[in-house]
Amino acid sequence: MSENSTPQRRSFVQRLVRMSTADILRLVFLCVLAGFLLAALNVNPGDLWVDFFGTLAESWGRFIRFITESAGWAVEYFLLGAVLVIPIWIVFRVLRTLGRE
Repeated sequence: MSENSTPQRRSFVQRLVRMSTADILRLVFLCVLAGFLLAALNVNPGDLWVDFFGTLAESWGRFIRFITESAGWAVEYFLLGAVLVIPIWIVFRVLRTLGRE
């Protein structure tokens, strides 16, 4: 082997801008995923440029409101179903226990 066969070390800029196909695909996937998340939070990209933190705070407030309303809806339907299901479950439990004697 000759002395010139040592691999050259790439500069910082060369390492920084070098991108493989996998890097590009990963970047595209992350952009689409972030876009779906922001769309689910009803964030307008134009508003982000104007007032980034205000837009995020407003979106976060909408998200919290959605979660609390959903939880209230779930509790309401749980109680509605429990009025019917729990008495029936108690009757079946009593009948099964009586049948085992």
